[in-house]
Amino acid sequence: MKIYDYKGKKNLCGKRVREARLRQRLSQYALAAKLQTEGILMEQDSISRIEIGTRFVADYEIKVIAKILNVPVQWLLEEE
Repeated sequence: MKIYDYKGKKNLCGKRVREARLRQRLSQYALAAKLQTEGILMEQDSISRIEIGTRFVADYEIKVIAKILNVPVQWLLEEE
């Protein structure tokens, strides 16, 4: 499967994930742990790569990330 880049990034949500995570005062490790309790197997390094835009994020992952960070999915996907 080929994953495409969009404006040099593999996702749109990375910057917003970081912003919401910091607002919640969660570390990348804590967010990864919360994702794992929701059934998404993800480690801290994956969170880091999402936030810098070098990791593709599946739709089901975005949905759970939004739930954990208490933000709308649409907000995560908006461009600034």
